Amino acid sequence: MTINPLPPPRRPDGLGRLPMARWFVVIGMTAALLLTAGIVLVALLIEQVRAAGPRPQVEVVLDRLYVALVVLLLGAVVTAVVLAAVVRHVVLKPIAQLTEQVRRVAAGDFDHRPHVARPAELAELASHVDSMRERIVTAWRTAEDQAAELRRSNGELEQFAYVASHDLQEPLRKVASFTQMLEQRYADRLDDRARQYIHYAVDGAKRMQSLINDLLDFSRVGRMGGERTVVDSGAALEAALANLAASVEDTGAVVTSGPLPRVVGSRLQLTQLFQNLVENAIKFRSAEPPRVRVTAERVAGMWEFSCSDNGIGVEAKYADRIFLIFQRLHPRDVYPGTGIGLALCRKIVEYHGGRLWLDGDAAGPGATFRWTLPAAGDDE
Repeated sequence: MTINPLPPPRRPDGLGRLPMARWFVVIGMTAALLLTAGIVLVALLIEQVRAAGPRPQVEVVLDRLYVALVVLLLGAVVTAVVLAAVVRHVVLKPIAQLTEQVRRVAAGDFDHRPHVARPAELAELASHVDSMRERIVTAWRTAEDQAAELRRSNGELEQFAYVASHDLQEPLRKVASFTQMLEQRYADRLDDRARQYIHYAVDGAKRMQSLINDLLDFSRVGRMGGERTVVDSGAALEAALANLAASVEDTGAVVTSGPLPRVVGSRLQLTQLFQNLVENAIKFRSAEPPRVRVTAERVAGMWEFSCSDNGIGVEAKYADRIFLIFQRLHPRDVYPGTGIGLALCRKIVEYHGGRLWLDGDAAGPGATFRWTLPAAGDDE
């Protein structure tokens, strides 16, 4: 198995740039020079003593000292050669082997098992590296299997979305239309109870159609129309208000905004985000005409938006629940809807790399929602 290689290792700096072999050479040569200098110094001292005309017994001792120095020098040379051979074959060569094997694994050959026989410390290190490699391979294979399963599941979901958008809605349209035709044709024969039943059937079919459409919108976030470009959020808000023109006019709502920036995102999805938030502000209005204010301010590398209204507001204890899909705080006959709007808004914002929340500390009546979106690179 070969997968994408790992990034190249970071280059060492400072004294770490010198390989271990050079450190051994430098230290060995320094020790050899010091030993040679010591032997030469002792030899010079011996010659000075001999020049002073010592007694014959001292001459004998000096000769023996000369022999001892020569033997010491030869012993040091032999020891250095043996030590160099031992270091090369026991330390440096296994380190080079382990380095080469680890480099092979890092290059992408995750089936290769690093192993050295000596010394014990390097053998243990190689064992730990191999254990880490095996865990990475296992996790990678599991992730590959899960990704394949996820791709298969996404394919099935897309197929379901196609069926839901075409095959499921057609029977619902037939139920609604033929039930209304039944009411029109036999209106003189139906009593109030029958008309109520017909109303329930039509309302249920229409609500099912609305629920299917909202679910399709929720499933499409990040898959369709999600190409990210530099978007003028002010233009996205204007497009959303154009879609809500009828609701704004019917309720006498006033929607204002401050200067809105350019952000990185999907124009279609950001329009849907503004539309859902403004529509919620209009829907959950108080006795006064709706007043909605949209603003934005720069926070580090993000733009923080806010949408405030003068409606009925949301209690702080429901701040998390309102973003769950199908969660409703009010009966359907009081405030219609499918309970997907805010869940869809949060999914859109999170897809763009931001977050959406209810501002529980906002002053004044109504509710204030805040969300963040990444700023465009040329937007200061």
